[in-house]
Amino acid sequence: MKKMIKGLTALTVLFAFVAFTNNTVQKKKIDIKKSEIEWEGEKLTGSHNGTIQLKEGFLLMENNELVGGEFTVDMTSINVVDLSGEDKQKLEGHLSSDDFFGVKDHPTAKLVFKTVAKKSGSKYGVSGDLTIKGQTNPIAFDLEMEKNEAEIDLVIDRSKYGIKYGSDTFFDNLGDKTIYDEFKLDIDLKF
Repeated sequence: MKKMIKGLTALTVLFAFVAFTNNTVQKKKIDIKKSEIEWEGEKLTGSHNGTIQLKEGFLLMENNELVGGEFTVDMTSINVVDLSGEDKQKLEGHLSSDDFFGVKDHPTAKLVFKTVAKKSGSKYGVSGDLTIKGQTNPIAFDLEMEKNEAEIDLVIDRSKYGIKYGSDTFFDNLGDKTIYDEFKLDIDLKF
């Protein structure tokens, strides 16, 4: 009889534990048609900017709080918006070439969230792994969350991904041909 009571007590505790810890994680798919990524790259004599498209992605939510996520960028969609005509085509071609992102061999880039911590209000600190041109490096950033939208501002050091063209990290005496290693992404995710 004592064994049966112990067994029922253990079973009751187990059910109570499962009932209180069974928080459902929701996977919110990113709407790639409404989401936007704007980029800006600078060189010694100026800058260029444009857009790039998402291929797919999701955010993980638990009790209305961000707990994870990942998204994939379509690197073949590099678009320059500050130039037109032949200059636009040349820069888009150069950015797609092996000098920069090598999109023929690396048609996507990916960001995977590893840890997420709430900072305050709707702001989260995120650390993750960013893969560009087949190389993965850790990255940390802030994410601002709204009801059906998340905003991220990333600063990426291209030299960590083997993108050497025009970089004074790898080459001396570039003068006014120097292209800064860091480029910026302004990411607006809708879901």
